[in-house]
Amino acid sequence: MGRRQRYVDALCRELELRSSYINERVRTIYIGGGTPSQLTPEQLTQLFCTLGTAEEVTLECNPDDVTPAFAELLARLGVNRVSMGAQTFNDDRLHFLRRRHCASQVPVAVNVLRQAGIRNVSVDLMYGFPNETMDEWMRDIDAVLALDVEHLSAYALQYEEGTPLYRMLERGEVSEVDEELSRQMYYALKDRLEAAGYEHYEISNFARPGYRSRHNSSYWHQIPYLGLGAAAHSFDGRNRQWNVADIDQYIEGVEQGSPVVEYEELTPDNHYNEVVMTALRTCEGLSLDGLQSTYRDYCLRQAQPFLQNKLLVFDGKQLRLSREGLFVSDMVMTELMCV
Repeated sequence: MGRRQRYVDALCRELELRSSYINERVRTIYIGGGTPSQLTPEQLTQLFCTLGTAEEVTLECNPDDVTPAFAELLARLGVNRVSMGAQTFNDDRLHFLRRRHCASQVPVAVNVLRQAGIRNVSVDLMYGFPNETMDEWMRDIDAVLALDVEHLSAYALQYEEGTPLYRMLERGEVSEVDEELSRQMYYALKDRLEAAGYEHYEISNFARPGYRSRHNSSYWHQIPYLGLGAAAHSFDGRNRQWNVADIDQYIEGVEQGSPVVEYEELTPDNHYNEVVMTALRTCEGLSLDGLQSTYRDYCLRQAQPFLQNKLLVFDGKQLRLSREGLFVSDMVMTELMCV
């Protein structure tokens, strides 16, 4: 049996082993991480037969994997939302990212999904490439707006330690985009999408009204969830656990009926920090009424400098990042957390 098939079998077996992890009806399913669109039709069918159905079922895919047969299979299996990694509409930058697809395949893939009856499509974009100009970024925004998709996620290019991109940075082969240009790119994205009718409902996410990602919103609102697969995280409302990242070790553990996991029991401080980190990412912000008085008082004290310099706004109940605060959100949230 091939390794890929063993992995699919392990996913299905893990669900059986952990079916009682959360005592709630499953409302959303998200299949991502890696490239699930590379699975065979038989493997996808096996996986969905085990998972069952939900109100929102999302599958991540690459644009070049979307064929009419693949899109029709997804629709038959109950997938009603597709998240597609376009990243950029510049072929040179796609090559720089080592992506397999070319820019012209993205609108074709969206049309194929529409023809199969999938009416909820999300596209990922990336900005802040080495030497990228504002004009080039605006062309990417115009290209994604022309697709008229229901959802868009956009992220600044990150140089993560240990990656080929980080090593290129260390060798001086590339340089990070200027911070002020990155800020202006973010504001340009926000302004153009809001003018086109999208809600900026989370720091990096925009949606047509009624098309916010319900699955990802559960993370930001502390709703319990079950994660299956290597390195997958789960949360039961009180504790977190995560599977071993090594695929072979993950498969062997599940095959033996004992998944290899690590646990973290959330202390009150841990829980407060997570609420700050997730709630402030959203347009609703952080409800101070939902915090214990000790944490509420602490949060307000820590927030004072940011209220004064207008990085945060407070209406008496909700604490939110301002337009200026969104770009420096990590710094603001860190200062509100318990050390």
